[in-house]
Order: sequence, then C-alpha cells, then structure tokens
Amino acid sequence: MSNRHYSLFDQGLMQLDSVLRRLVAEPKACRPNPGKSLPKAELNDDERRHTAGLMRVNHVGEVCAQALYLGQAAVAREPGLKQHLQQAANEETDHLAWCAERLSELHDRPSLLNPLWFAGAYGIGVAAGLAGDGWNLGFVVETERQVEAHLDGHLQQLPITDQRSRAIVEQMKADEVAHAEAAQARGARELPLPVKLLMKASAKVMTTVAYRI
Repeated sequence: MSNRHYSLFDQGLMQLDSVLRRLVAEPKACRPNPGKSLPKAELNDDERRHTAGLMRVNHVGEVCAQALYLGQAAVAREPGLKQHLQQAANEETDHLAWCAERLSELHDRPSLLNPLWFAGAYGIGVAAGLAGDGWNLGFVVETERQVEAHLDGHLQQLPITDQRSRAIVEQMKADEVAHAEAAQARGARELPLPVKLLMKASAKVMTTVAYRI
C-alpha cells in the first residue's frame, strides 16, 4: 500500500494540531521519571523556591525545544531530517512531563508565559529551517550545546540532597548531548559566532524571566 500524500493544507492542519496539543494538553512521558523512585528531600523554604525556579526554567526550556524542533521540521527539505526533528520533539515531551511533575511536587507552577515562549521559539525554528538543512542541523547542535551548559549550571545550584530534581536534570543533559551528536552526524554546519552569541543572549533573557514568572 502506497503512503498517503498530504497537501500543504493538510500538513498545516496537522502541524497546528501538534502545536495545540503541546500547549494545552498535559504532557505524557513515554519513559519513567528518573527521579520518581528516589527519596524525597527535606528542603527549607529558600531551597524549595530556588529549586522550583530552576525546574520552571527547565520546563520552559523544554517548551522552547519542542517549538524549535516543530518549527524546523515544518520547513525541513529532506524527509529524513523532517522525521528526525519530529522524533526529537517527541522525546522532549518526556523532559516536559518530568519537569511538570517535579514542579507539582514542589507545590509550584510552570511559567505563565509558556504560550509566548512557544510562539517565539517556533518562529526561530522556522527561520533556522528556511536557511537550509545544514544550517538547520547546525542550529540543533548549538542549541543543545548551550542547553547542556545550562543544565550543568543547574546541577551545581540544586541542593545536593534533592536527588529527584538532580536525576531529572542529569537524564535531560544526557538526552540533549545525544541530540547534538545525532545532528552533527547528519551533516550540521557550524553557525557563525554572532548567531551563537545572539542565541546565548536570548536564552539569558528567557531564563531570567522564567525563573520568576
């Protein structure tokens, strides 16, 4: 049986459905939460607030990661790359669900600005994809490298006794490294330094705001 050919209109509707599901529906992880079976840490009020702020930032990061991948996939030229990016977006759903669960355990909430973060990241993903598949993959590599560094910083800040949060962040870091390596193997191009610096500055704004709101 031949594969069904979807029109651009059909593809647009499918993409819109995927976006709405990620913004409205509760994320469902395919893999077990790596911190779920670990002991619950006794955190004081300051530790709890700081940990919740960090996990909220991580949650926003995963919202943006899904949006970036979906935007890039929407305009990817090579079918194999489109599938690769869509699969990566699905894998980020695990991270999203784990962070949301940890925030709930900490009696806190995700960022109130998630729709804004998603829209901005989706637009950036589309722009990266329109530049060509090599640049598209290069954007994935640089994004994941910066996320890896960001997660390393969180591991240094999280309370040493908070094994649940640390296990989640460590698994997220391992997955982001794998995404970068896979993109590199597919022929990613090195991004110009000004683009890398702009990405880093944008991420700084996002993390600063998301920590509080």
